[in-house]
Amino acid sequence: MSQLTNKLLIDVGSTYFKVSSSKGVEQHFRDFNKDIYDDLTYKCGDTIKTYEKENVYICSSANGGLSTLIIGVTNSFSLKYATNIAFNSGINIIDTILYQDIESSSIPSDLIDVVIVVGGIDSVCDIFGKELFDYLEKIKYSNIVYVGSSKDRDMLQKNIQDLVVLANIIDDKLHIVEENLKEYLTNLYQADIMGKEDIKHLYEITSNQIYSTPYIVNKTLPFINSKFSVVNPYILIDIGGATTDIHYSKDLVDENIVTTNEYDRLVFKKLGVFKSKESLIFSAKNNEFVYELLSHLKVTENIFEEQSEKALRILMQLAIFLVLCKVSHYRKAYVNLKLLSLNTVVLTGGITKVLSQEEIEDIISFFYKKILNSNHNPSVVMDSNYDIWTIGLTQN
Repeated sequence: MSQLTNKLLIDVGSTYFKVSSSKGVEQHFRDFNKDIYDDLTYKCGDTIKTYEKENVYICSSANGGLSTLIIGVTNSFSLKYATNIAFNSGINIIDTILYQDIESSSIPSDLIDVVIVVGGIDSVCDIFGKELFDYLEKIKYSNIVYVGSSKDRDMLQKNIQDLVVLANIIDDKLHIVEENLKEYLTNLYQADIMGKEDIKHLYEITSNQIYSTPYIVNKTLPFINSKFSVVNPYILIDIGGATTDIHYSKDLVDENIVTTNEYDRLVFKKLGVFKSKESLIFSAKNNEFVYELLSHLKVTENIFEEQSEKALRILMQLAIFLVLCKVSHYRKAYVNLKLLSLNTVVLTGGITKVLSQEEIEDIISFFYKKILNSNHNPSVVMDSNYDIWTIGLTQN
């Protein structure tokens, strides 16, 4: 904790906020009838006022993060690369569209924070045309960025208002070039926070940039062994109120994208235990093994109607099971992890305050036996003191 003694670290989540000082970590359930700043200073004001603004570091997932729609030319390169960069920048992806299918693609009804258009290496041209412009006229978005072939930039800028153009994320050797788009998305998150009335007041207590919590967690992973006995390859699961995030060692993926990062992130934006509770239950009811799991846990589906500590524990256990299903070969997904090679599962977030290690191990064991027909048994590490988050913030 020596490097924390002069720093105050604050994480504002969708359900809780956490404050880490030299005296330890305190956690508070948010009062949704109050502005975040008012709620935070009411509960932790005595601690906050003892720190100078330059020593206060804040990350947040309270505004839900930015949403993005990605339009790309191929699944193997443009869509895959842009998806990887967006996830690792803490952005939530609402959909991806293969350009050749754009005329039959559905039209999102919600306002999209940023549209990413990508495709082709710099030596090709005339990739995009009228179909793209027609589609963009039908959707509502706040920002749009192009990160494809340089030969199409001028034509797209003439036809798309307020288009931001960055360097191609695909180089001539078909490798990913991530830094420019990653920086743009991270800064866009910052700008989004500045526009959120209940978040921007937090700058009254810090002079440092406020980052998204998933971005901070991803920065922690190379340093995780400074606090925990973790054996690679591993996954880190963060089950929150609105989303569930998985950060994973790239050793767990067959078709890796070559980047400087050793870890990647996935987010399941409708798999949370408070704000996304109903969609989590919906997902559970559509999983053919969930009723067997409920029986294993000695409850019935009536538990979904309960408002109790036991019901919350069951929801969190279901979330672990469902997210493992989603990244396993049981479901074809953007990424399927080689879970039989997994050595450690790290759990962070509020789940470590609710479930015991034995309850989590029981669910993971059930998943391996039922879904993968295996007695494989990765070790479970609990981040009960939120060290994952504090390590990440102190790396800035």
